[in-house]
Amino acid sequence: MRSARCSCGTIGLLVAAGVSPLAAQTWDAPEVLTLVRRAVDQRAATEADSVLRSYRTRAHGFVFFLAQVGEGLTEPPRLVKADELDVEVYWQAPNRSKQVVLGWRDGAFLPTDIEYHRDHLGIVTNNFGDVIRIGEGDEVRDAIHPLARAGPDAYQYALGDSLTIRTGGGEVTVREVQVRPRSFALPLVVGTLYLDDRTAELVRFRFSFTPAAYLDRQLEDITIVLENGRFENRWWLPYRQEIEIRRRASYFDFPARGIIRGRWEITDYDLNVEVPPAVLAGPSIGGLRRPRPDDTTWGGSLSEAIAEVAAPVDRQDMEALRVEVERIAGSRALGGLPSNRLATGSLSDLARVNRVQGLALGFGGVLGLRGSRVQLRPQIGYGTSDHRVTGGLSVLAGSGATQLSLAAERRMRDLADVPVISPALNSLLSQEAGDDYGDYVLVSSIAAGVRHRVSGRTSLSLQVGIEESESAAVASSPANGSYRPNPPLGAGTFRVVRAAVERASGGIAVRQDLQGRLTLEVGEGAGEYLRATAEGRWLRSAGAGQLLSRVYVGAGTERLPAYRSFVLGGRGTLLGEPFRAYGGRVVALGHVEWRFETPFPAIPLGSFATTGRRLTVAPFVAAGWTDRPLLGLPWEGTDGVRPVAGIAFEWLMRLIRVEAGVGLRDGGVGISVDVNRDWWGVL
Repeated sequence: MRSARCSCGTIGLLVAAGVSPLAAQTWDAPEVLTLVRRAVDQRAATEADSVLRSYRTRAHGFVFFLAQVGEGLTEPPRLVKADELDVEVYWQAPNRSKQVVLGWRDGAFLPTDIEYHRDHLGIVTNNFGDVIRIGEGDEVRDAIHPLARAGPDAYQYALGDSLTIRTGGGEVTVREVQVRPRSFALPLVVGTLYLDDRTAELVRFRFSFTPAAYLDRQLEDITIVLENGRFENRWWLPYRQEIEIRRRASYFDFPARGIIRGRWEITDYDLNVEVPPAVLAGPSIGGLRRPRPDDTTWGGSLSEAIAEVAAPVDRQDMEALRVEVERIAGSRALGGLPSNRLATGSLSDLARVNRVQGLALGFGGVLGLRGSRVQLRPQIGYGTSDHRVTGGLSVLAGSGATQLSLAAERRMRDLADVPVISPALNSLLSQEAGDDYGDYVLVSSIAAGVRHRVSGRTSLSLQVGIEESESAAVASSPANGSYRPNPPLGAGTFRVVRAAVERASGGIAVRQDLQGRLTLEVGEGAGEYLRATAEGRWLRSAGAGQLLSRVYVGAGTERLPAYRSFVLGGRGTLLGEPFRAYGGRVVALGHVEWRFETPFPAIPLGSFATTGRRLTVAPFVAAGWTDRPLLGLPWEGTDGVRPVAGIAFEWLMRLIRVEAGVGLRDGGVGISVDVNRDWWGVL
């Protein structure tokens, strides 16, 4: 028996390797087919290698369940549940394996009753063998491996870059090989193989699947990374593995998805150990059947462990891999969801209440052109009080990191860039109390745009169009109280160009995070104008809690149209000041809060969850300023800075947020209760 450690200290260089442009590559060139045939033969020879008879190792991993919501699903996912596992792994030639779950703990961060397939709680021991199965065969079943004997008949191959990595045994040259199906109608994979140039052994495999491979119709896609390490300067064995499984409703396109994300590290191999037959008996993954909350063998808390491996929760590598796979697939559509579905951007797009439309109803759809990434997204709406028909049609076409769009629409929208209330709560308060927290303008537009993701977190966008704005008057009555007037925001027709650069959030488990957006807008119509905005959010650890800072600044030129002006005050901006009492052509708003948790009694929510045993407390200060107000609008300049101070509480695993604020200049008091801002996108 020999104990072996990985000698692949810089194998991580593969992560940063660029993807060679496919236009410069030749599919099924003699050179690549020769390398692939060697790899197929080597794979079979390794299985029959009499020198490596068996091994025993330990795998340490995390399985995360996350939820992602909001228009476009561009925001980072929220952690719902986390499982940490310690698994003992046995392998015996030619192809027998057994995994035993020795340690397992979990924690819920939002209410859930999810249960995983058993194979999500272990690793891949043999690079999947000749056929690939996921979810115990319920999610993907019998997709041919590109290096199986049947692989060359099912796939095309193209050479990419050559990479040199340093290991304890010296330098190793690795060849990148792109893989795509000969027929995308078959259940196969799309991805990249990394092969040892000398031995043709598999070093790394990054891939996804064709639509035909997904057996569960709610599967959007599955993305997998298998990374092997070199042991004893001879065998490439499992070293790191990562999987991401994304699901959405199959019958309805709604901006919400569930994500299972797992990451494993496998080290400290004992080679050629005796494996008793009894160990290999029974199911392939044995041991614990459920988490043990009373297990004290772990070194620290689960939250601390998650923070230490924030990368698998937050890393953009899977998104980059999806772009890589799309490049390989060309114009062919990937993903398992039906191409034609009903659709809506949020619950409020189906039904909402405001003072200018009354009850507004709407619905939409997604029509995918068969076999391509082109989508048509029609939508229509109707206001029962103002009798206006709204809606539009957009055409989206994507290729890798770039998405093109063409859209025509007519919709009623709020003046502000930054929302101040969840749409569902606004409808309820509008109908029952006459409190409508929007100021509306009817905008009709035609626009063409392009959006390009520069990196995992940074994207650029450009939009060119024509839009016409019309004022909207109050057209309905609430059940109680009365509505305030809707301001005259219409300004005629403008030709508009908008450019933006955006940095997305790093995720949910990071100790420090900076995200933001810069936008420049130029308009020409009744007058020329320039409008620029910058918004940012900075989160960092601070003592026993976190310091959260938000800033929003904007400025427009003298002929800025009314519907593109700025407004603040009250709920959502300066709690304690009158609601939207201030506005103009320039604005600045800052908010800083210190967030920490304190014990709080838990209330059971059925058999699968509770309200949580922690309450988040967040004392805050904020300040705002506006100047150069527009004539005819109800808001004025702030006459200097308007500071407020207050405190917020987040309960029910941070789903509910209660705020109280005091205006420090005039002593006004404001209180608000709402769903946490993170979830407004689906409401």
